[in-house]
Amino acid sequence: MNNKIEICNEGKKAYDIVLRDSFADLLDQMEFLEIEKKKVCIVTESNVAPIYLKEVCELISSKASKTITFSFEAGEKHKQLKTIEALYEELIINHFDRQDLLIALGGGVVGDMTGYAAATYLRGIDFVQVPTTLLSQVDSSIGGKTGVDFLQYKNMVGAFHQPKLVYINTTTLKSLPEREYFSGMGEVIKHGLIKDAAYYEWIKENIDVIKAREHEAVKEMIYQSCLIKGGVVERDPKEKGKRALLNFGHTLGHAIEKLKDFTWLHGECVAAGCCLAAEISCIKGNISKEEVDDIKGVFEAFDMNGDISELSADDIVKTTKSDKKMVGDKIKFVLLRSVGDAYIDMSVTDDEMKQVLQG
Repeated sequence: MNNKIEICNEGKKAYDIVLRDSFADLLDQMEFLEIEKKKVCIVTESNVAPIYLKEVCELISSKASKTITFSFEAGEKHKQLKTIEALYEELIINHFDRQDLLIALGGGVVGDMTGYAAATYLRGIDFVQVPTTLLSQVDSSIGGKTGVDFLQYKNMVGAFHQPKLVYINTTTLKSLPEREYFSGMGEVIKHGLIKDAAYYEWIKENIDVIKAREHEAVKEMIYQSCLIKGGVVERDPKEKGKRALLNFGHTLGHAIEKLKDFTWLHGECVAAGCCLAAEISCIKGNISKEEVDDIKGVFEAFDMNGDISELSADDIVKTTKSDKKMVGDKIKFVLLRSVGDAYIDMSVTDDEMKQVLQG
């Protein structure tokens, strides 16, 4: 296994994804950014700051011309424009200009918001992703999608803005609560289902060591997931076509997330959505009932049982209509042709969705 993946955009190198066991060579990996000439703002949140902010801040402060930090209250409900506004104000007060740099230290919420602030402050400044959760390491830190929620519509306001570097310290996963760690498996399992049947089988064979956070297995898993995600976004950086395959499980998953009022973690909602999309794939005659049960079993191994019995099927279907993946009045639904082979289907009906939602 290599420890570095190069991501290209339109044939040119865009950034590296670097996997390490500590923050020890973060400065070496950032050398090309010449931070000694820059002001740097490290953006983080209240769960991450007490664990990692001091170490990262001391590293950056030893080289950058000026280092400031911005921390906000953890949680999806703070992924709002008012948090971005507070960050803008901090940058303005400290005279940040287009040559300066933001660092996202945290999970997907931190990465999405830091990236959006970087994309929009002074019409665009550089940023670096330092993801600390499994979900952000394998998914949200890669590909340049940034955004905030708006009136509880998930990621409705955003921009494509590529990071200059994704630096993954895999040992940060040791500090994650089990539920947060397992949530990240929602995206990991999804990667196997949409693109790599052998990887999906590897996950099944290694459930016990993955759950135990055995370091080499987890590092291999992160690397393989980053390869899949990176390969998809390279070929379609702005989601004009095949990148939409990464939305497997997300159409119904986002609706569930909203109707659960964000009390479920993102990966848990994706897991539920993946199981439902697998069932629709079965209705379409693509995969067998046994394969659907197998998929459900893998998610359940990571405590994601997808029980949405208290939600109304009508409400879930109605909520999908405000999803940003709508094309006209059609939903761009991602289904499985087979395990490891996903495709976009524009023909999924409300009745088919209700059929699987009602069990």
